Amino acid sequence: MTQPSDSRVASTCTDEAVTYVFAVCRSTRATSALDVTGVPGMPGGEAVRLLPSGLLTAVVQTVPAADFTDEVWQGRLSDREEIERYARAHHVVVSTVAAHGPVVPLPLATLYHDDDRARSRLADEADRFHTALKRVAHHAEWGVKVYRPVTPDPGPASDEPVPEAAAGRAPGAGLAYLNRKRGAQARREKHREQALDIAESVDAELRGLAAASRRLRTHGAALSGDQRVHVLNATYLVADDRASEVGLLVRALGERTGAQIELSGPWVPYSFVGEV
Repeated sequence: MTQPSDSRVASTCTDEAVTYVFAVCRSTRATSALDVTGVPGMPGGEAVRLLPSGLLTAVVQTVPAADFTDEVWQGRLSDREEIERYARAHHVVVSTVAAHGPVVPLPLATLYHDDDRARSRLADEADRFHTALKRVAHHAEWGVKVYRPVTPDPGPASDEPVPEAAAGRAPGAGLAYLNRKRGAQARREKHREQALDIAESVDAELRGLAAASRRLRTHGAALSGDQRVHVLNATYLVADDRASEVGLLVRALGERTGAQIELSGPWVPYSFVGEV
């Protein structure tokens, strides 16, 4: 959404404090009355607070620069539990503010050297922030994952080698073996194409319900530990007054297609604030 912040902090500035920005919202009467001091923010930081700048307000926290140097942050990225801890802390602050009105969540570890630099960025990007806030107001993000319907396995026999004795004595045994392999491969390819067709039809119907959508990369079994075949990973921006339709449509699509469809949300619309 924004131009690159001052992240990460130079190693020569580690004795200083820096301004961490979680999100941006409109400067309204409701925003100014919002008490965020009790919201836990980044570990080791001061109280979360509001930083008004004209018609926009940033949700910020003063944090030790030493916690966000390139070296420290790269080490944190390699520690799954630690990076999840920081990601959860970031999300809690964003979600708390989003419960009171539209917000533009900023990426994890968006930092500025001080409040003045953060205010300057708000001023420079004001039009883009206002456009994004208008777009996501009264909308939420919903995630949908589609997995290929379970189909009968073509059977291990198709991959077994032809017994030498049978191949030597039975006329046509080798050809029959090759035909079985080709048939099994053709069935697998057909199932794959059918699954992709289902993914496209599910996406098309959900896009008809949504104000915007994004297709994300599907995950493999090696990454997720899930042996199911993942054929659609998408997210949809849906108006709040249509939220009840999402679950109904997903259930209907699952029954109609036989695919396993997972629905998550509603979430703060992280995926839709940068497309302006």
